[in-house]
Amino acid sequence: MTSTRVARLPRDQRRSQLLAAAGDVFTSKGYHATAMDDIADAAGVSKPVLYQHFGSKLELYLSLLDEACDRLIGTVEDALATTDVNRDRVIATMTAFYGFVSEQRADFRLVFESDLNGVPEVRDRLDALVSTLADAVAQVIAEDTHLPASQARLLAVSMVGLAQVSARYWVTEPRGVSQAEAAELVARLAWRGIRGFPRTDGS
Repeated sequence: MTSTRVARLPRDQRRSQLLAAAGDVFTSKGYHATAMDDIADAAGVSKPVLYQHFGSKLELYLSLLDEACDRLIGTVEDALATTDVNRDRVIATMTAFYGFVSEQRADFRLVFESDLNGVPEVRDRLDALVSTLADAVAQVIAEDTHLPASQARLLAVSMVGLAQVSARYWVTEPRGVSQAEAAELVARLAWRGIRGFPRTDGS
């Protein structure tokens, strides 16, 4: 008789497996149409195994969202740190942002097309994501221009919004514009605006 027993994995490996399966199912079906049975089936485990790691569907979704937000934050922070030449930094950041929405499609759907925006736990995480990204950009602007913190943050929020809205539009309506072209176009727009606030060291 063939055994159907699920192979035992270390807890962290099993958790990663379950998150990957859940990401695929949530991306294809949406949160509300997804049942825990669907995720267990996709992962090849029993539902009790799934519940050993995640107490509810919302807990599982929030874990995925946390990972997606962390990846985007890391992507943007890495791009900001690649150079101290501001024009190149704007280009690098936009390129990284567009790369994220293009290559991390499951993450993109979780962050930018969530059907749970009205759930406080989700809304709080998405608001914190924008705030963290804006803080990273604002720090660079403030250091370079010596603008007051409030003004630097307003500019930073505007740039993050430009990246977010334009990337979301591009990934759903590319209309023949390549990823590289889209990132360059939006970077040029952002640079033409932000260079109106020159560095205080004159560079």
